[in-house]
This record gives sequence, structure tokens and C-alpha cells, in this order.
Amino acid sequence: MPRDTAVNSLGFAKPPSETRVVVAMSGGVDSSVVAAQLKTEGYDVVGVTLQLYDHGAALAKKGACCAGRDIHDARRVAEEMGFPHYVLDYENTFREAVIDEFADAYLGGATPVPCIRCNERVKFKDLLETAKDLDADCMATGHYIQRKTGLHGAELHRAADPNRDQSYFLFSTTAEQLDYLRFPLGHLASKAETRALAARYGLPVADKPDSQDICFVPDGNYAAVIEKLRPGAADPGEVVHVDGNVLGEHRGVIHYTVGQRRGLGIGGTGEPLYVIRLDPDSRRVIVGPRAALATRRVPLREINWLGDAPFTSQTEWHVTVKVRSTRPPREAILRPLSATEAEVELLNAEEGVSPGQACVFYAPEGSRVLGGGWIWRGR
Repeated sequence: MPRDTAVNSLGFAKPPSETRVVVAMSGGVDSSVVAAQLKTEGYDVVGVTLQLYDHGAALAKKGACCAGRDIHDARRVAEEMGFPHYVLDYENTFREAVIDEFADAYLGGATPVPCIRCNERVKFKDLLETAKDLDADCMATGHYIQRKTGLHGAELHRAADPNRDQSYFLFSTTAEQLDYLRFPLGHLASKAETRALAARYGLPVADKPDSQDICFVPDGNYAAVIEKLRPGAADPGEVVHVDGNVLGEHRGVIHYTVGQRRGLGIGGTGEPLYVIRLDPDSRRVIVGPRAALATRRVPLREINWLGDAPFTSQTEWHVTVKVRSTRPPREAILRPLSATEAEVELLNAEEGVSPGQACVFYAPEGSRVLGGGWIWRGR
């Protein structure tokens, strides 16, 4: 009989039973549903969970990925669905590639996004290589983003549900990585659909709450983590108005972020004041009126470009961009300075653009993600 070479749901011209897929399992409902769905479809599924930090302290903390409880939950799902599951110790890698930079970025007056670095330097690098070592045809994750096949190969697209879209955190995914990755949840219309699937598969994590905090920052207390990693980081300094007047003393630059209004400790000024920028060298927090936050030009480096034509093949690209994960895309002109550096001109000024954040590029129409870069110096 002729061999059936129909393309399966993961894009391979062979039966699911002959297609091995490594699923990156955090222990949450999203990646658990991906693993269960692929197993149900008949794929050769291997679950892998990364132990990224000392989970002993986080064992009782809900809502943090890759802690002890989450490793246990991922293992339970694998046992109930009947596929192998491995836990890999990536603590040293995670500290060197993500946590140390996170601390140093805050000390440098930036506002880092460690989840992007984790995807870039750990999950989509080392874990992806591990998947290849396991002879997997691809690696699947529970991220809400879409991978589509275009005229020039795999393309990255925003998730169908704008409220769940994680494209901001995945902009640094390279074209080579995208060839190997699969995102089975990106087409779903809502998180409710994911939970309904979890209930259908009888998963023990069907009602598990979503993670809210950065996994290694308990209760969102960034400053406490940084002080532990970098003793002396919370040295006090001056709070200075943009006009040069000293308004008071702060308790450490690491306690402040650009755009912050509350908790400045400088009452009686007669006007609402915001953090305009941070100067860690002089240990100064510069504050001013909201209007001083507005900026239109955003310098970028470490560009990752996912467009079809080379990045430097045009002097200008008309795009939309996100300068924060929580903000909608805004119209902008993207001007390449080199293969890895650029300047973005926002057609309408944005407030609170901060070094250390990502600036992610989108096609002006449609859902395609064109890449992004890191905002790297002040205003």
C-alpha cells in the first residue's frame, strides 16, 4: 500500500505516531493542555520541565512557574496522560543568563524584562538544543502566539486573542528557532477555551491560577531580590526636579522606575510628579511633570529582524510598535542604523519609555510580528 504522506497538524509529512515533539512544560494549564492535546492526537510526546532556581523557598508560593509545586504538577500531567517527563537542572544557566543581568540592569537605572531573556537565552536556546538531542522533530510551548507559513518560510504572528497575546515577550525568537518551534494555543479565541480543553482532558491543573509575577521575584518585590543579589544596591540619594531643585532623599534607585508616580516620598510640591529618569552614577532620581515623560525618538540595539527583506535593505520601515507589553501598538517609522541598531520615531509621543524595555515591531496591517530591539539609553 502507498505510504500516507499527508501533512499532520504540526506540519510534518508523516503520521503523528512517527513525529516526536518535546513540550516545554511549566506546570501551568497552558503547556499542560499543549502536551495533553498532542498526546491525544497520537504524537510521540516528551515533556520537559526546567528547574530554574532554588525552588525550596518558592515551594509554597502560588503563581510562579518552574517552582517545586509546578514541577510536581507537570509530572502529574505526564503520568496521567502517559508520556515521559524529564526535569532538567538549569539553575546555573538561568542565574548567569537571566538573574544576574536583571539585577545589573536595575542597578544601571533600567527596567528589564527577564521573561524575554529567559525565552531567548534558556528556553529557545539550551532547551531547544536539548529537544534536538532527544531527536524531536519540533518543540512546542504553551505561549499565546501564532506561527504561520508564509512565502519565505515560517512567520511569527500575534495570538488570535489580543488579551492573551505574548508576542512582546517573544520578539527575539530567530527565524531558525521559529522553524523548529510550534505554538498550538495561538489560534484560540480565549483563555476559557484553554481551560475547557484542560477539563476535557481531565487535567489536575485545569483550575490552576495563572502566574502573575516574575518566577524568581516573590510577591513582585524586585528591590528585595536585587538587594540580596547585590548588597549595597539600595544606597540612598537625592530626588531632584528636572529644573535642578533638590526635593528630598530617596531610599535607593532600585526602588523606582520611569513613569512612577506613587511612593516618591516628596509631598507638598503642589503638582503631580513622576519619575522622568534615573541616574544611578550620581544616585539621583529625577522627577518632573507628566509632560516631561513624553518622547518620540527611541534608540534601539540588539535588533532581531523577522521581515522577509534584509533589515538594512530600506532606510525606513513603516511599522507599528509596542514600547511596553501592556500598551497597544502605535504607528512609527523604524530607521536602521546597522544590522543590530536602529532608531524608532513614534508618530505620536509615548510616555514612560524606559531603557531596558523592549520595542517590538509589527506590520502596519495584519498580525505579523517583524521583530524588535532593546531600548538602551535615556531620552
